[in-house]
Amino acid sequence: MGTGQGVRQLTRFLGVSALAGALAAGLAVPIAGFAGIGTEAVVDSLATLPKPLSSRPADVGTRILAADGSLIANLYQENRVPVALDKIAPVMRQAIVATEDSRFYQHGAIDLQGTLRALIRNRAEGTQEGGSSITQQYVKLTLLEDARTPAEQRAATAPTYQRKLLELRYAIAVEQQQSKDQILDGYLNLANFGDGAYGVQAAAQHYFGVNAADLDLPQAAMLAGIVKNPSGYDPVLHPAAATDRRATVIQRMLQLGTISVAAANSALRSPVIDLSQLNLVPNGCGNSAYPFYCEYVVSKLLGNPALGPTEQARDQYLKTGGLTIRTSLDPRIQAAAQKSIDENSKPTDTTIAAITVVQPGTGLVKAMVQSKPYGEGRNETAYNYNVEKSYAGGYGGFQNGSTMKAFTIAAAIQQGIPIDYQIDSPKQIDLSMVPYRTCEGWTRDQNYQPVNSTKSGTFTMVDAARYSVNTYFLQLSRKTGLCPIATIAGKLGMYNAQTLQPLEQVVSMTLGVGYVTPLMLSNAYATFADRGVYCQPLLITSIKDQYGKYLSTPSESCKQVLEPWVADGVNRVLSAVMQPGGTGGNLKFGSWDLAGKTGTINQNLAVWFSGYTPNLAAAAVVADATPPYQNLMGQTLNNQTIHDPTGSGTAGPLWEAAMQGALEGLPHDHFTAPPSRVLGSLGP
Repeated sequence: MGTGQGVRQLTRFLGVSALAGALAAGLAVPIAGFAGIGTEAVVDSLATLPKPLSSRPADVGTRILAADGSLIANLYQENRVPVALDKIAPVMRQAIVATEDSRFYQHGAIDLQGTLRALIRNRAEGTQEGGSSITQQYVKLTLLEDARTPAEQRAATAPTYQRKLLELRYAIAVEQQQSKDQILDGYLNLANFGDGAYGVQAAAQHYFGVNAADLDLPQAAMLAGIVKNPSGYDPVLHPAAATDRRATVIQRMLQLGTISVAAANSALRSPVIDLSQLNLVPNGCGNSAYPFYCEYVVSKLLGNPALGPTEQARDQYLKTGGLTIRTSLDPRIQAAAQKSIDENSKPTDTTIAAITVVQPGTGLVKAMVQSKPYGEGRNETAYNYNVEKSYAGGYGGFQNGSTMKAFTIAAAIQQGIPIDYQIDSPKQIDLSMVPYRTCEGWTRDQNYQPVNSTKSGTFTMVDAARYSVNTYFLQLSRKTGLCPIATIAGKLGMYNAQTLQPLEQVVSMTLGVGYVTPLMLSNAYATFADRGVYCQPLLITSIKDQYGKYLSTPSESCKQVLEPWVADGVNRVLSAVMQPGGTGGNLKFGSWDLAGKTGTINQNLAVWFSGYTPNLAAAAVVADATPPYQNLMGQTLNNQTIHDPTGSGTAGPLWEAAMQGALEGLPHDHFTAPPSRVLGSLGP
């Protein structure tokens, strides 16, 4: 059948309806003549076209929730909230049918009169007029929704008659598979209603702050008018055009007898929208109240193979799959930590302050805060200083100073050295070329003569920890060997946050080595709090798809890595740090069982306080914000110049305020006393 014959058949249709049956049966190929393509080619393409319109679910955003169910963030490509047709106000359904396809419930898949009229006008005038039925529009929206690549998206919107023919054929199949109400339901949930709102529920909430079920006539008319040209009739950008378009919809409804004259006049007099009342749906972690925590959660999700075979596929699924992500964040504990940050630091400081709070026995990360807000402006940052570099964690942590002594204490107790073990600890000790055993052999430092920054003399392990005596622990670590210290630290999740490799075994290891993070250190200390049970840090507690099915995600992963009596001994030693005269003595509060350790590194590049109760563990750090890191002396914290940076006096108040608030309402649990063989002469 040639093009000329196709034109003659189409011309005859204008006077008779013979073509109608042909179109319904096989999409009367003569229309193809107007596309300037061969009829036989179109016949072949239509013959091989599958009838079913297979489509994935419409794009629905993901919600990330805190532990109590409150919203942390939305992630979406299209702001859409699916809603059933019976939850859409009848007046909204009437408005969309009146303006888009008034004979929707009377005709079949194709409104032949409107379609052919549009085809002829487009051919004659070189324009692209609609004329599509709601079913055809639904097909187009579905094909566009399914398009993933730029080529697929171009094909789904190409201004060609070939595309129109494909849509017509699919429309026939859809009408055979679905009821009119099902088609209208799908259409109203897919349609673009302007200003970033997709689907009628999201649009109703966005423009009017109501559900689709509660839309009234003027609201429904405005929304129905937008879909013809979501950009041109956007009421935010073009309120006058939106008002005129709404009037057209109302007048059409009046012509069809859907509404009364009185209702029409009342609707025409009402304002279109109140721009001050727009309900925006923030998108992405950057708009979250907890952006750094959120970003870290997303980084973990992007590594979860249950969400897709590649990171790109997982990212796509996160923004379109309608997931509900429940996390470990506790808003109450987060608020306590944030309050501490706000009261003890300022975004304008030259330093950075960061705190992470972890729950012993579960690994649940309850809070994560830092002093510089999220952003790219002045005094803002996109780096998360609480986590490792591989997850946008700033520059990969900070050296942890004497907080490392806790692992030396554990190694000593594990080897049967009681906590009353005494060592003469002079002000300075010469360890140049003194051999220290490692896991691989021996290591030496050519010129190493460390000094104490606190007291000197003969101390037990308890008093040496209380005063943080460097020369004591350097000698103790030689006695234990570096390998046991490194092994215990590794079992407790400690590694170099910059290289992601095990901590280096060097002579000064017990005084801090490598770069660690507040998350890493707080979680390691949580192992002591739970009597030697180490738990992988856990941020994501469940993932549920839009149908309520739970997806795979790492769950609590805990194991006994230290004998309970070893951890009990560490707790006993570090509890002494919090007693009067100890480096953490000024941070003790209430009747809580507290244990902790200060940390200061060479040249005062960073200071730490990490401490815990049986309920919670937290680590706080203050450091220069930008590498190459500089001495904290002379820098600012809380808009005050730092003159004497210490773990207890600089980082300690941040830890104290955060923990004091976080522990409110929790039970006053107690540490277990270690056995006598650990205590030695110190007794219970």
